[in-house]
Formats: sequence, C-alpha cells, structure tokens
Amino acid sequence: MSRTAVFYDPLYLEHDSGLGHPERAERLERAMELMESTRLVDKVRVLSPRDATVEEIELVHPRAYIDSVKRVADSGGGWLDPDTHVGTRSYEAALRSAGAALDGLERIFSGEIDNAFCLARPPGHHATATRGMGFCLFNNNAVAARFAMERFGISRVFILDWDAHHGNGIQDIFYRDDRVLYVSLHQYPHYPGTGSYREMGEGKGEGYTVNFPLPARTGEEVYLQAFDRVIVPLALRYQPELVLVSAGYDGHFSDPLCSMLLKSTSYAEMAERLKRLAGEVCGGRMLVCLEGGYNLTAVARSIVNTVAVLAGDELRVEDEEVTGRGLPASERGLEVVEAVLGAVRPYWKI
Repeated sequence: MSRTAVFYDPLYLEHDSGLGHPERAERLERAMELMESTRLVDKVRVLSPRDATVEEIELVHPRAYIDSVKRVADSGGGWLDPDTHVGTRSYEAALRSAGAALDGLERIFSGEIDNAFCLARPPGHHATATRGMGFCLFNNNAVAARFAMERFGISRVFILDWDAHHGNGIQDIFYRDDRVLYVSLHQYPHYPGTGSYREMGEGKGEGYTVNFPLPARTGEEVYLQAFDRVIVPLALRYQPELVLVSAGYDGHFSDPLCSMLLKSTSYAEMAERLKRLAGEVCGGRMLVCLEGGYNLTAVARSIVNTVAVLAGDELRVEDEEVTGRGLPASERGLEVVEAVLGAVRPYWKI
C-alpha cells in the first residue's frame, strides 16, 4: 500500500471564487486529469478528507471571524476584499480544505502514511487570524501547525512557502512564536507587499521568520542556491518534528500573475530537498498544501512532479517549451541569498 496520500474532494470544485477569477476549480481538475493520464494516481492513495471542526479552526481564527465567513456564505455569497469571494458553498469547502491537512497529519502521526499532498481549495497562506484576503479564507497550514502542537505535543514545526506571493498570513500568525520556523521564497516587491528579509520575527519568535524577497525573473538556479546554502542548513539546525509546505506554483515562468522563471521540474528539485530533510530529521513527516498557481497546464505539471517526489516515483513531467520574460535575474537573486544568509547567521550559526 502506498505511503503517500493525495487528499481531494469534489466539494472543492464548488467553492465559487467569482466570475473569471484566476483561482478556479479547473486548477484541481487539470491536476487530477494529469495524475490519471500519467498513472501516478495508481501509486498514491487518493482520499476524501474529513472536515475541520469549528473548534479546530479556532486554534488560529477567532470565532467571530469564522462566523462572519459562514454568514456571508449563508446569505448567498459576497466579497471579503476585492480579490476574495465567498460563494454559497465556500465555507463548507474551506472547512474541508483545512480538514485535509488535519486528516493528513492524523494519518502521518499514526504511522499510516509518510507524507501527503492536499489538493484542496480555497488556499490559505494569505489569511491572517482575523481577515481573509488574497483568495484565502482559513489559513490551512497555520491551522495544521497549531493542531500538530495541540494533538501530538510537538514544539518545532518547519513551514516552507515557495508560493511566489509572500505568505503574510502565516508570518503574522507565528511572528512571535518560536515553535514555528517560517521560511518564504517570493517575488518582491509584489502582492501583498510584505516579506522583506529584515522581517525576522519578534520577541520569542525573533529569528524564526526568514524571507527571501527575490526579484522578478528569478529562476531555478537561485532557488536551489537558497535551499542548499541557507534553508536546508537552517532546518537541520532547527531539527523540526514536522515539515509543512505551502506549495504555490505561480513562480512558474508561464504564470499570469507573477514574473518568476521556475519550470515544472523546478518544484521536483525543491520537493526532493524537503523530502530528504524530513527523512533526516522527523521520520519523513511532510505535508504539502496547495496555494497558488494560475496557468492550468503549468500548475498541473508542477503538482504531479511534487506528488511524484513524495511517492518516490521517478516520473517528471517537463514543460514543452521553456520561455521567460527576459534574462534571469541571477546576479540580483544571489545577492538576496547572500543578504539572507548574513541576516540569519547571528541566530543560527550556519
């Protein structure tokens, strides 16, 4: 039996993000179609997850905010901000989206599986404790981290966010918390405007937030330098008990909302490093939650490549044509890696 689970449910397709919205149901449908056509679906366990309870969502979000999202859905839908729509079934989908992460953790910590990919929507990493934004309603990985602490008694969670938009919600929620090491690689300056390398946490959490504010047109070379020179050594020093990934695929060169130069296979390279890290420090416990990525072909290929790594399969779906928006910003990107390395060394001695 496979040791990798993919959590998916048709309810996710019923989250109405708004007419013409880039975060649409087809993102999941295309990924499932490609997993089937490549036969990767035969090498994983595709599971329908449970819902998160309101009390579990309250580990991060106050009841008043949770109730407000439900109220908008029950009233026929509406907008939380100019980007973030709640449809009539969005509240239910959001509970099941967070529930996928919690279901995955229960199965991982019980020893039933080693790792999991949550092919779920709505996404989560922009949602702060009290505000939905950036297409996100509840912060799935933040809820997962708090749930792991409460249910399984762990105190060191590593969250790696490779979405091309900074995960301001995760950062905000854990900014003063030394139980979570949050690392983000993102296009900068770009939405939501946060994520300078000088944002490193406060109080007990000082040094536990690490941002790579990368320039537009940054490609795979710089990302892998960041992993090999900073992220992996940092995580090895931290010795996490769980690895969580906020996996957005809008860093792909074809994405309509961002301007980075990653390839579909770049995500396999990053996932391999994280899987190897999880194997070394926490018995392989690794859970991946889908965030952004808005070119349907690219997001499907990138998801399949990530899931293949989790499953230990050699399948890699390559892009038919690699194009970009000008030359890669390698020199400027490497300068960011150097700046981040200098900023974290006083805290982590890497």
